[in-house]
Amino acid sequence: MRRMSDPDPGSRRHKAFINPAYLSEKPGYGESGMTDVQLLKPLRYRSIFISDTHLGFRGARADFLLDFLESVECETLYLVGDIIDIWEMRRRGLRWPDSHNAVIQNILNRARNGTQVVYIPGNHDEMMRDYAGMSIEGVDIRLRAIHACADGRRLLVLHGDEFDTVVQCSRLVAMLGNRMYAWLIRANHWINRVRQAFNRPYWSLAAHLKQRTKNVMQYIANYEEALVHEARQAGVDGLVCGHIHHAEITQRDGILYCNDGDWVESCTCLVESHQGHLELLRWSDVRETLKTTADAAASRRVA
Repeated sequence: MRRMSDPDPGSRRHKAFINPAYLSEKPGYGESGMTDVQLLKPLRYRSIFISDTHLGFRGARADFLLDFLESVECETLYLVGDIIDIWEMRRRGLRWPDSHNAVIQNILNRARNGTQVVYIPGNHDEMMRDYAGMSIEGVDIRLRAIHACADGRRLLVLHGDEFDTVVQCSRLVAMLGNRMYAWLIRANHWINRVRQAFNRPYWSLAAHLKQRTKNVMQYIANYEEALVHEARQAGVDGLVCGHIHHAEITQRDGILYCNDGDWVESCTCLVESHQGHLELLRWSDVRETLKTTADAAASRRVA
């Protein structure tokens, strides 16, 4: 894994939005030693893709997400679904901490100041799909989009829940699965409180269990295959999706599959440089590049 570097050291294209009220709460703020990433702020990208932030859900890592947003600039920001967890708020009532509101305000400020913001609702915020084709506060709401990379590649952008057979075929089963997931996230919160006390980095229990469950890994493989088929049918070079909280960049049968991950378990996103280079970033206690399109191509050649 490689430490991130500034992908575009040239002139700044958009203003960085910093909320002073949250500086004292930002991870690492006030510590004597700053990371390489903090010293390079703001990081500049052509496009950023984030999804599954689940704002309104107790397990949402709005602290890490806000720190990320205050550390980057981009021309286009894609919100690839499940940005607001309406399912959870309907079940448990409204829970909207200041940090969640600060994330929304940061996004709206970008839209007002020249950043193209494209919002593609997912299944947890599906009521926003009724507004597809509209622009609200400068945010374009769409069911799916085609993104043209700087290097000419065309990527289909969609949340991906319509290809999840559990959600598609049985809403009740999906809701029961969501409750079990919420229990794992609560357990994960207390595990990380203990790890923090021992100066250990953030760790995801749910992601750990996913990686070690054969059925889950098969489901992920089937999900990827379904999305790749959809991209091929759309006549594009690849796709960007979210939904399953499993960040990945891989080549499947000549189609580039990118999943930008989530901000509950892994705190990951997909970014595009001004040259069209795509990378997965993790932004928690540790800021690092997880995988690039070059890695995906190399692993495909070896396979």
